[in-house]
Amino acid sequence: MDFGQAQEYLIELLDTVGRVLTQPGTYSQIGMILLIYAFAYLLANRIRKYLPFLDASQQTIGDHYLRRQVNRLSNLVFPLLAILMLRISVDLSEDLLDQHWIVQTALTIAVMLVANAVINEFFAHKPIFKVVKWVGLPLIFMHMVGILSGLIEILESVQFSVGNINITTYGIVRVLIFGSVLFWLGRVSNATGQEIIRRQEHIDLRTRAVAAKMLEIGIAILIFLLLLQVMGINLTALAVFGGALGVGIGFGLQAIASNFISGIIILLDRSISIGDYVELEDGRTGIVRELNMRSTTLETYDGKDIMVPNEKFIVDTFTNWTHKNKKQRYRVDFSVAYSSDLRKLVGIIKDVVAGHPQVLSGDDLPIEERPDCEIDSFGDSGVNMFVEFWMEGIDDGVNRVGGDLLLLIFEALQEHGYEIPFPQREVRVLNNPISISKVNKS
Repeated sequence: MDFGQAQEYLIELLDTVGRVLTQPGTYSQIGMILLIYAFAYLLANRIRKYLPFLDASQQTIGDHYLRRQVNRLSNLVFPLLAILMLRISVDLSEDLLDQHWIVQTALTIAVMLVANAVINEFFAHKPIFKVVKWVGLPLIFMHMVGILSGLIEILESVQFSVGNINITTYGIVRVLIFGSVLFWLGRVSNATGQEIIRRQEHIDLRTRAVAAKMLEIGIAILIFLLLLQVMGINLTALAVFGGALGVGIGFGLQAIASNFISGIIILLDRSISIGDYVELEDGRTGIVRELNMRSTTLETYDGKDIMVPNEKFIVDTFTNWTHKNKKQRYRVDFSVAYSSDLRKLVGIIKDVVAGHPQVLSGDDLPIEERPDCEIDSFGDSGVNMFVEFWMEGIDDGVNRVGGDLLLLIFEALQEHGYEIPFPQREVRVLNNPISISKVNKS
């Protein structure tokens, strides 16, 4: 393009601008846009007044998660109202003024600004944010200016085949875009649902855990089905294939399905919960640290984790030491000599055991829960005695009380002069003794 052509083009452009500025419809559209924004602003303030939950200024730090999300949407009330009115004004301008390009331009700019604000506000996940921002915004712009349909036709014309399946470039782009949006919706829906469920304090903790897990699974299945629909896969045929596949998988994954259902039953029937001390049928013990849908994790006092399939807690017998009552009764055994004053000893041992800070004692307790010292049996070497006591929790780990009591009992026996007998045997010779001298003479 030479200088003369550029000059002619500039003159034509100025002439077009001059004609536009001299047309009454131009100023009518500008006035209409100004009136729309003024009316939308007033209407948005009125809506916030009658719907306080949409007022972002009323948000506090302790607000409910769902309320915080609604408050974030409150900033979009004004621009959304303006976009709605601008869209109506496009048709009115075309009918009344025979032109609408200024209102259409204002609508396009408003939609782009709102879309950008929504992306910046709600898409915190970096990869999804980049995909939506650098792909979604251009697509919205092309749709607003009317060139998106042509681009779709071009993308559909670019295709390749994999076996009997035809794959188009448009199909790949659509799956990537909608897949990212569905993934984001799944994350937001799951986080919102989990927050709402956790705040239902009137519902039992186990029930909330089941509801949260089922919500997570339900959202995952829904997103998967929607993504299949976006990919153009016939769900009816998939259902038939899935039924046949499910029967085959059911036999192979029977144990997994059994553990999954057992996990739900455990959470609902409240047989075990986090923090319980459980003893399995084979003698292994541990504290329940985690309840999953497939297995339960028991932590032993020596730091090992035992992964127990949930089915074990349904079909096998187990002991839950702390299911409903954290108080447990334990016993410590010891022996004293037959010459001991047992009545006095019983009182001494009771006082010593009751003095331990972790042993439950006091006159306010029932007689059966107070420390007690009794005779167990009469042994070969001494009197076998035992002490029974109650305590909170398990006598192991940080609550190892039995070893402390044995030491206290030993010190008390030494202090009061009681003897712990050694094993004794009495040997009697029943035949007449044979003289050694007679043996030597012979």
